[in-house]
Amino acid sequence: MGEHHNRSVIFVHFPYHPLWKDELRQKFSIAKWSVSKKCWYLPDTNSIRGEIGMKPKTGAGKGVMSQIRPVNQAALTRMHELLLLKAYSPNTIRTYCIEFSQLLYLLKDVPVDSLTPERIRSYLLYCTTKLKLSENVIHSRMNAIKFYFEQVLRQDKVFFEEIPRPKKKSPLPKVMSKSDIAKIFAKVDNLKHLVMLKLCYGMGLRVGEVVSLKVTDVDSQRMVVHIEAAKGKRDRCVSLPSSILDELRDYYRAYRPKKYLFEGQGGGQYAIRSVQAVFKNAMRKARINKTVGIHGLRHSYATHLVECGTDMSFVQKLLGHSDIKTTAIYAKVSNRQLGNVRSPLDDL
Repeated sequence: MGEHHNRSVIFVHFPYHPLWKDELRQKFSIAKWSVSKKCWYLPDTNSIRGEIGMKPKTGAGKGVMSQIRPVNQAALTRMHELLLLKAYSPNTIRTYCIEFSQLLYLLKDVPVDSLTPERIRSYLLYCTTKLKLSENVIHSRMNAIKFYFEQVLRQDKVFFEEIPRPKKKSPLPKVMSKSDIAKIFAKVDNLKHLVMLKLCYGMGLRVGEVVSLKVTDVDSQRMVVHIEAAKGKRDRCVSLPSSILDELRDYYRAYRPKKYLFEGQGGGQYAIRSVQAVFKNAMRKARINKTVGIHGLRHSYATHLVECGTDMSFVQKLLGHSDIKTTAIYAKVSNRQLGNVRSPLDDL
């Protein structure tokens, strides 16, 4: 950390490698190279700190909640209680309360209930121009403020209509070929790690869903796996690949998990970060220089199903999407139709 061009920044040092540079630019499009410092740097904002695992600056995150003036403490409490009553997920409750607290902290002794749409618009403009928050963070902050005014205060929805939302990026999912995935699996020696990665790809699971699997969720007689309370608190069933059944049984006999299918050394759920590290390590060993995370296995599963001609509505059910528009994006990266397109260059 330090100052650069009269701004607080976070310096990022690492040995030069094209893959690492691309990963940094992919995750932080605002990253810049300093010729004088001979390193990369990022704006020293709390959103950036949160994404790289640093502690927030004073007056941010959970710490900011204790600094909210008494005039607005009740507003935060009412919001938290309503989120609990509506059974929002713990992550959503945490995000909404922290994002709402940023506004309450800046208001000091000004009651939040007295804010007009114009004041809120000015605040969001400050978040964009001064704090340099990303589009995703701005959306989260707007959602939190919108929830308070519309759900807690029961304001008419017209209240927020004149406040524009930043346009979100529409990145395409990152997909790997079947041959690359086979190379990755070939570099995993640990049976537990191999089965976890194969289930991520073979059933299109999110990494959080894999570590949440219980032994009783697997029905080898019907060859289905029950995914309980996944994203959006929706249950679903997915087909268990027959090719993994023997490895799954070998794994069970070797490790004898009690409750969760994949347990840590001290029992309980296996850590998500550990699964991600396993995938990254296998990618490195397989020498696959692509900026793709473990979620790419789920994207690849969906894309490969589409390329095989699987009905889009069925892919939607397997992935647990509530809106088929979310599933339809895989048609954009599928080579099922693109492969049939002949470029004019080939006719020259």
